[in-house]
Amino acid sequence: MTVFSYSELLPLGEDETTYRLVSREGVSVVKLGDREFLQVSASALEKLTAEAIHDISHYLRPDHLQQLANIIADPEASANDRFVATDLLKNANISAGGVLPMCQDTGTALVMAKKGQYVLTTSKDEVAISKGVYDAFTTLNLRYSQLAPVTTWDEKNTGTNLPAQIEILADSDHPDEYSFLFIAKGGGSANKSFLYQETKAILNPTSFMEWLDEKLRSIGTAACPPYHLAIVIGGTSAEHTVKTAKLASTKYLDSLPTSGDAATGHGFRDLELEQAVLELTRTLGIGAQFGGKYFCHDVRVVRLPRHGASLPIAIAVSCSADRQAKAKITKDGIFLEVLERDPAHFLPETTDEHLDDEVVAIDLNQPMDAICAELSKHRVKTRLSLTGTLVVARDLAHARIKAAMDAGEPMPEYLQKYAVYYAGPAKTPAGYASGSFGPTTAGRMDSYVDYFQSQGGSLVMLAKGNRSKAVTDACKNNGGFYLGSIGGPAARLALECITKVEVLDFEELGMEAVWKIDVVDFPAFIVVDDKGNDFYAATSAPLRIGVKA
Repeated sequence: MTVFSYSELLPLGEDETTYRLVSREGVSVVKLGDREFLQVSASALEKLTAEAIHDISHYLRPDHLQQLANIIADPEASANDRFVATDLLKNANISAGGVLPMCQDTGTALVMAKKGQYVLTTSKDEVAISKGVYDAFTTLNLRYSQLAPVTTWDEKNTGTNLPAQIEILADSDHPDEYSFLFIAKGGGSANKSFLYQETKAILNPTSFMEWLDEKLRSIGTAACPPYHLAIVIGGTSAEHTVKTAKLASTKYLDSLPTSGDAATGHGFRDLELEQAVLELTRTLGIGAQFGGKYFCHDVRVVRLPRHGASLPIAIAVSCSADRQAKAKITKDGIFLEVLERDPAHFLPETTDEHLDDEVVAIDLNQPMDAICAELSKHRVKTRLSLTGTLVVARDLAHARIKAAMDAGEPMPEYLQKYAVYYAGPAKTPAGYASGSFGPTTAGRMDSYVDYFQSQGGSLVMLAKGNRSKAVTDACKNNGGFYLGSIGGPAARLALECITKVEVLDFEELGMEAVWKIDVVDFPAFIVVDDKGNDFYAATSAPLRIGVKA
């Protein structure tokens, strides 16, 4: 007879996080009978949540910043790897000023909490946490990205970034503590969470690594690498597998055991496979967005139990806006994870001249034919410095323009006259020309490109991430170009590169309106040219990998 044995599915070790005291207000100890209880007020939950959203919008963990510094110091890193890493460190330094958030996509607020059995609260917890999210997003220079479904087909921005995703679990291991994980997940990295339903045939080193090579290439750069990559193999349900991958990407599961247990089946980290996958990512050629070795900072691999007929596998990434922080409320007060407030010391004494052999200046105020003629002289992956006027349009604006053209209206002149930047800004702080204003994922606009270019518009596009073959073909057929902007440094672009912002069309769309902006020395790379060359095409074909079983 088998002896009963129990383990949590994800048994975590000791929490080694360094915390700072936020406040002692709203926290008290009450005695009921012979038992002491921790009592937490609604105001304490509101204050902690608002403080956490502020911090993860502006500050990063020291380990993440050190990893960026390591790229710059690595002689094997490509020039473009080092350029991206340097730009991200500059961006972190600006964001740490507490005014401009590190990314224009300030994300969906995700809160996971564990509430001890001897913790009492004076209100409905999810309401108080939501109020903290509301306070942060309505008072800080953050962006509202949540769309409420009015009908099945119609949507409207809520104007507060609510609703938030809030999960509160019971915690018997820490009965008199309320612990939290706050995450701000941008659409770019959330869209690169994948679930695959596989079979036992993949559970050997050779088959798994060949399968993974293909899947990692498909992630591409749209979510702003270098990534923190998480892979979860197995799971008691598909939804738990995906959730575990998200948690692993935030380092929340780092203290898992490093070996399995046949009796209990608990999850564990496979450190050897983590290193093998990290080495694989360095052979892909994608690098930190524009070629090189640093597609990933690090890798987490979690192995879970599974039903014998199922093998779910999940992949998730945390992007260059690596936004999360732990928190806890104890009898001693409200505590929040210490993030780096002075990232300047991670920046090396490096100038742009050290980072690449050639930077081509492009005057965007020339006629479009002249801009295209200049770009046509240079190969893909060439680094550019853009100065002049851009028109900004993304998902909703493209849909509006296409609908109007289908109804017989002419293409707007601004799409023909200017290069188009796919982006949507965060709020503009007082005294600034622009709020954080980095690029959005280009692929969502792929279906419009051939039609717009055939009508003389969108001949030069600027955004982040790889694009479909349809875009490459359209550029070849219509004489167009797709330029890649570095994903991540939205605060630096706002402070140093964007000198003027004005609404041009569809003002009612909020951040998705059409904008006209003036830029100076805006960094970009040629990704797709007018000859049918695509930088990312060379990195999309899987390799055949031999791994000893």
